[in-house]
Amino acid sequence: MDGDGLYVYAVVSDGTALPEGAGGVGDPPAALRVVGTGKIAAVVSDAPARLRARRRDLLAHQDLLMGLADGGPVLPMRFGMVAPDEDALLAQLAVAETRHLATLKKLDGHVEVNVKALPAHDSLARVVVEDAAVRRLRDAARRRPGYEASVRLGEAVASALARRAAEAGKEVLRELAPLARAAATGPEVQGCTLNTSFLVPRGHSERFRATAERLADARRSHVDIRLAGPLPCYSFVGDPGAPRRPAAVAGG
Repeated sequence: MDGDGLYVYAVVSDGTALPEGAGGVGDPPAALRVVGTGKIAAVVSDAPARLRARRRDLLAHQDLLMGLADGGPVLPMRFGMVAPDEDALLAQLAVAETRHLATLKKLDGHVEVNVKALPAHDSLARVVVEDAAVRRLRDAARRRPGYEASVRLGEAVASALARRAAEAGKEVLRELAPLARAAATGPEVQGCTLNTSFLVPRGHSERFRATAERLADARRSHVDIRLAGPLPCYSFVGDPGAPRRPAAVAGG
C-alpha cells in the first residue's frame, strides 16, 4: 500500500472516547481520531505506507478494538481496511447508519469467544480398539504389509480421528449454545473439524470459558477443544459497509 487514505479500525456510537494512550498501526504508531456523521462514527488514522500484517500492527489493531469495547459496543473492522478519503467514509456511514445502530445495540455488553475442535493427538490407540474398520485394516496390513495397505490404514485412522473429534465437538457446542446469545460458524481451518464463534455476555465470559474447559476435559480422549477470547465481535457484524481495500500480507 502507498499510504494514502484512511485506515479504519471500527465503527462506534457517536461520542465514543478513544482509550487513553492508544495508538494505531504503523511505526511510529499512527495518531487516532474519530470521524462521524449522525449517531455513528468510525475510529481511523492515516493509512501508513507499506502496511503489512506484522505482529506489531496486528496487536495494535486488536488492542485498540479491545480497549474501545471496554467503553461500549464496537463493530470491528478486519486488519487492513482502508477508505479512500474521509468524504467517502462519511458517505458510507450515512448510508449504513440504521443497520450499524441495530448491530451496535445487539453487540452492546457482549464479547466473542471462538471454539475450535481438533482430533485428539493421543487417541490413536483408542481408535484402533474401538473402530472395527480400522482394526480390520490394521490386521490386513500386518498380514500383507505394503505401501497401499499403509495408505489405506492411514486414511482410515485420519478419518476416524476426525469423525470422533467432530462428534465430540458438536456435543460441546450444543451444551455451550444456551450460554450464548448467538453462534456463527467460521471458515474451514486446516486441521480443525469445527470452528464456531459465540456471542457471549461480557459478564458471563468467564463462566462460558470454564464450562467449555470442563466439557473439553470430559471428552479429551476424542477431541482437542481450543478456546480464544474474549475477542472483538468480528463474526457478528455482517458487512460493515465501509469502503475498503485489503492490506498486503507479509511476515515480520
